[in-house]
Amino acid sequence: MTKMSKMHQRVISAHGAALAFTALMPIAQAVAQTTTTAQAAPELQSVTVTAQRRTENIRDVPVSVTALKGDRLDVLVSGGEDIRLLAGKVPSLNVESSNGRTFPRFYIRGYGNTDFNTFASQPVSLIYDDVVQENPILKGFPIFDLASVEVLRGPQGTLFGRNTPAGVVKFESEKPKLGKVEGYWNASLATHTTANVDGAVNVPLSDKWAMRVSAAGQHRDDYVKNYSDVARTNQINKLDGYNEHAERVQFLYRPDDNFNALLNLHQRQTTGSARLFRANLIKKGSNTFADGTDLDSIVTNGQNFQSLKTNGANLRLQWDIGAFRLFSITGYEHISDYSSRGDIDGGTPAGPGFIPFQVETNGYISDLDQYTQEFRLESKNEGPFNWQTGVYYFDEDVTGGSDNFESVTYTRTSRLVSNQTNKAWAVFGSATYNLTPDWTIRGGVRYTKDEKEFSTQVAQNVVQIGPRSVETDSSKTSWDVSATYKLNNNVNLYGRAATGFRAPSIAAASASVPITVADAETIKSVELGVKADLFERRARTSFSIYDYTIEDQQLTVVGGNSNVNRLINADKTKGKGAEFDFEAAISTALRVSAGASYNYTQIRDGSLSVNRCAQCTITDPINAAGRVEINGNMLPQAPRWTFNATARYGVPFADGELYVFTDWSYRSKVNFFLYEAAEFTGAPLTEGGVRLGYIFADGKYEVAAFGRNILDQRRVTGAIDFNNLTGFTNEPRQWGLQVKGNF
Repeated sequence: MTKMSKMHQRVISAHGAALAFTALMPIAQAVAQTTTTAQAAPELQSVTVTAQRRTENIRDVPVSVTALKGDRLDVLVSGGEDIRLLAGKVPSLNVESSNGRTFPRFYIRGYGNTDFNTFASQPVSLIYDDVVQENPILKGFPIFDLASVEVLRGPQGTLFGRNTPAGVVKFESEKPKLGKVEGYWNASLATHTTANVDGAVNVPLSDKWAMRVSAAGQHRDDYVKNYSDVARTNQINKLDGYNEHAERVQFLYRPDDNFNALLNLHQRQTTGSARLFRANLIKKGSNTFADGTDLDSIVTNGQNFQSLKTNGANLRLQWDIGAFRLFSITGYEHISDYSSRGDIDGGTPAGPGFIPFQVETNGYISDLDQYTQEFRLESKNEGPFNWQTGVYYFDEDVTGGSDNFESVTYTRTSRLVSNQTNKAWAVFGSATYNLTPDWTIRGGVRYTKDEKEFSTQVAQNVVQIGPRSVETDSSKTSWDVSATYKLNNNVNLYGRAATGFRAPSIAAASASVPITVADAETIKSVELGVKADLFERRARTSFSIYDYTIEDQQLTVVGGNSNVNRLINADKTKGKGAEFDFEAAISTALRVSAGASYNYTQIRDGSLSVNRCAQCTITDPINAAGRVEINGNMLPQAPRWTFNATARYGVPFADGELYVFTDWSYRSKVNFFLYEAAEFTGAPLTEGGVRLGYIFADGKYEVAAFGRNILDQRRVTGAIDFNNLTGFTNEPRQWGLQVKGNF
C-alpha cells in the first residue's frame, strides 16, 4: 500500500471519528430519558476552571479542557501510583517515562517530546500552583491534597506562555482556609506491600492567618527477583521497589477583602529502582513478549537505583485596587540531587538472548535552580469589556550529565558533564468583550524573548566533535482569538484560533555526535467545539474538532546502532482530530462519565532520515545510505484512539452508603521511535480499576477495597533500540485496602 493511500485512509478515519462522537449524543439522551423517568436524579454541580487565568464555568471557556476533581481523582491515586497514572484518563492525554517515577513526558493531541536528555524541554507545560515546572525532573511531584487537575488542550501561548504549544496540565493544591480546623487522612496497603499514606490539616492561626500542612508517603517492596549469578558484594537480588515522601506547608494571610498572600513551601525525596530494562523482551518480528517471559523476574548484572531531592517555594500575592486586581507570583524550584542508573543492555554476557556489548548508564543533575516572576493586572468591570495584562521572567541554571559504565567490571568508561543557563522574559495581554448577551469574543497576544547558553564542563574519554559551547537567542509573538455563541441557556458553541512557540533546544554531545541545536518550533491551530448542560443539568458534554500545523518541530533521534541522542527539526507536522467528554447523573444512585479522542499526526519532511535500530524489523523505506525514511510517520507515543469511562453506583446501607466505582482507559497502538518497526510498536493497552467501599453515616469515614489494572494486561510501553530488543513495561495488577477519614 502506498503512502498516498495511507493518507487517504487517515483522512477518512478523521471524518469517521467526528461522526462517531456525534452519534453518541442521541444515545446518551435516550439512556438519560429512560433512567430519569424512573428515578429523579440530582443536578450536577457546576465545574469551574482557571483555563483563562480567571475562575469561570467550564462551559463558558472557549478551550478544550477537562477537569479532574473529587472521586475521579481520589480513586486514581489510591494505589500509590505516580503522575503517569493520568495517561488516558482524559481525552488526548498520554504520559510515559523511560526513567520510572521520575522524568515524566507528557503528550497532548499526539504532540510531545520523547527526549530523555537532562536539559530537554517539552511542548506540554506543567503548571503547579501557578508556577511552571520546566525541567522534566520537576514535573513528577506526587499527587496529593489537590483541589483539581486541569488539562488544557491546544496552544496556550498567550496567558501561560512558557513552552505551551501542545497544551497545559495544571495542578492546584488545596489552599488554607480561615475559620476552622479541618483536614483528612488516607492510608492504603496493596500488592507487593505497596503502601500509600497522605493527609492534610488546616489550622486557623488567627482571624487573619491560616496554615495548611500536607504530606504523602509511598512505598513498594522490591518484588522482581534478579537471577543474575554475577558475584559482587552489593548484588541487588530484588528490584522495582521505591520509597518516596513529599511535604507541603502553606500560609495564608488575609487581613481584609482587599489583600491576601499565600506562601507555599514544598519538598520531595525519592529512592528506589530505576526503570527495569529487559534484554530481548520483545519477540523478533512482533510487538509481543518473547517466549517464556516472566515479568516477576529479571537477569541483569548492572547496578539499578534512583534518587531525587527537590524543594521549592512560591509566594502568591493579590491586591484588589478599586476597578483592578493585581497579582504577583514568585516561584523558586531547586534540585539538589538527581541520579538514575540502569543496566541499559538489559542483561548479562550470557543473555537473555544475544547482547552485543555490556553497558550501563547513569544520568544525573547535580544542581538546578529555577526562578520565575510574574506580575499580572486584570480588570473587574461590570460592563461587557474586561482585560488582563502582565510581564513574566524566567531564569534557569542547571548542571548535569551522564556516565557510562562497563557492566561486567562496573568501571566507568566515560563521563560528560554540561551546564545550561536559560533566561527568558515576556509581556502579554488579553481581552474579553461581550458583543451581545449571546456573543463573546476574546483575544490575546504575547511577546517572548528567550536566550540559552550551553557548555561542556567535563568530557572524560569522550572526544567531542565541534565546539564545546553554543548560544541561542530567539523571540516570537504568539496570539489567540476566539468567539463563543450561546445557542441557548444550556448550550455554547465556540471557535478558537491560536499559535504557540517553543524556544530552541540544545542536546549534549556524545562520543559520535556534537552538541546539537534544534531551531524554535511554532504551531498554528484552529478548533471548533460545543459545550452543553443536558437534561435539566443532569448531564454535561463537550465535543471539539481541531487541526494544527507545526513548523520546524523539534524531534529527538535516539539509539540506532549506538546509544546517541541528537536533535533535528522536521519541516512540517500535521495533526487533526476530535475529542469528546460526557458526565451524567443517571439517577440518585448512578453517575457515569466517558471520554474519547481521535488524534491523527503525520511528519511531513521528505528530507528526513534516521539511523536504523540494531536488530529490529523496519517497516519504513530504507534509502541508499542505509538510513530509514520517516516522512509520513505518526509522531512517537501518539495513540490514534483513546477512550476512558467511569461509573459509580451507591445505595443506602446500615445508615451509610455502600458503593462500587469502576474506571477504564484504552489507548490504541503507539510508535516508540521516529521510525516504524514491528518490534517497537506498542500494542493497544486497556487498564481498568474497581473500588468497593462503604461511607459511614456521618460521612467522616470510609473504607474500601480496590484493584488497579484488574485485567493484569501487561504491555511493552517503551524500548531501547541501539543494542538488542530491550524494552520495559507498564505496572502490574494491584489489589488493596484503603481507609479514609475527614475531620
